[in-house]
Amino acid sequence: MIIGIDDTDSKNGMCTTYLCAVLVDELRKYGEVLTPRLVRLNPCIPFKTRGNGAVSFELTVATRKEETVKEVVKSRVGEFSELQEEETNPGVVFIGDTALRAISRRGSDKRNEHISKLKNFYETAVRDVLKIEHAYTLLSELHFDYFGLKKKRGLIGALAAASFLLVQKRDPNYYEFTYELIAYRRKERWGTSRVIEDKSVWNADEATYPLTWDTVDLANKKLVLAPHSPCPVLFGIRGDSVDAIYKAYKLIQAEPAEREMLFVTNQGTDSHLITDEEAKGALHDHHSYILDGMVESNPRTIEGGHVVFALEFAENTGGRIECMAYEPTKGFRDIIRNLRIGDEVTVYGSFKNRTINLEKIKLRKLNVEALSNPKCAKCGKRMESAGRSQGYRCKRCKTYSSEKEVQIVDREIDEGLYEVPPVARRHISEPLIRARKQEGIGNIHPSR
Repeated sequence: MIIGIDDTDSKNGMCTTYLCAVLVDELRKYGEVLTPRLVRLNPCIPFKTRGNGAVSFELTVATRKEETVKEVVKSRVGEFSELQEEETNPGVVFIGDTALRAISRRGSDKRNEHISKLKNFYETAVRDVLKIEHAYTLLSELHFDYFGLKKKRGLIGALAAASFLLVQKRDPNYYEFTYELIAYRRKERWGTSRVIEDKSVWNADEATYPLTWDTVDLANKKLVLAPHSPCPVLFGIRGDSVDAIYKAYKLIQAEPAEREMLFVTNQGTDSHLITDEEAKGALHDHHSYILDGMVESNPRTIEGGHVVFALEFAENTGGRIECMAYEPTKGFRDIIRNLRIGDEVTVYGSFKNRTINLEKIKLRKLNVEALSNPKCAKCGKRMESAGRSQGYRCKRCKTYSSEKEVQIVDREIDEGLYEVPPVARRHISEPLIRARKQEGIGNIHPSR
């Protein structure tokens, strides 16, 4: 059977991945448990807790034991969830053996239709906004059992995580995926300062990067593998190689961990981004986009240290929005400050109130031309305006020119793709070091 879980944590504590790790270890007495999934959903959802992550795992269990397993899961969800927090609304989805056989039946048109609906549900949960009614409808149609507490909003993420796993069962490479190994703290240490030896983390990163990534932020000299919340997570190591992740884990010296768990994830894949072609000119709050356009205003720094410029859309979308590099993006703001009116760019980021919160930017074509008053052919000095729409004249030599002079200017930045540093990166955003193997991506400038 497949079990999906979401919305058990809050901004003040717990972590759904920890509950998953506890259940995986506990349920092994009923059968083999395969590597669990950690799915990051739409990072812009306003009622998310922290990382907006949901989990799922598959358990090989005798049909007669399924009800026992469900009761164990329900009990642990009730025990561990932050039910006292208003925004915590747990949901659990159970896909039993009978339902799995119905979906997996080969040669069935219904099977393909069901898989298509599950794919659509997962992808919508990552890129769009779903209502609880959407989950109820699909759960009823596919005869999936479920359990929830309070408003049960977690059923959305639980079903999305279960759908991701189901699609991977059918085609393991259908979705791009990465890994994360998460170490968890002993319960008596929850809420206290984490003890992690900095030097060992830097050594682990040096020994495994770029097969592991976002462990440290080199430019800002910070560790980014550990959260700052009072949750059970000690630290997490993300990467593309399981061997490299475990190598890094063995090199890190920290307080004793209660347990650790490896997850297959959609982190670092940019799965949340919608192209302007897909958007068809209609941008909506709480979505993330890739948009082509032209810089319409020179960047300016505003209160708080944020840097903003106006973007004119390409012809196929039309319109004008602002793009913001917020203060936490640190050195990335210097790239934005070096933009000029007329630069052709592609922006990546979440959209709200006619503003893109920048995650990446691609400088497709830099404007290297600047207009200035023409020089006098006789004395070499710059001419002055002869009046509105009357050209330019040298007062000394009486020479005349009707047009400004085009000068080629040096730019302090190069064309290519730039990103925010790890300290400001969303879980689901792809680090450019991962993108380096993609064909046709062009020149890239990783943050390290």
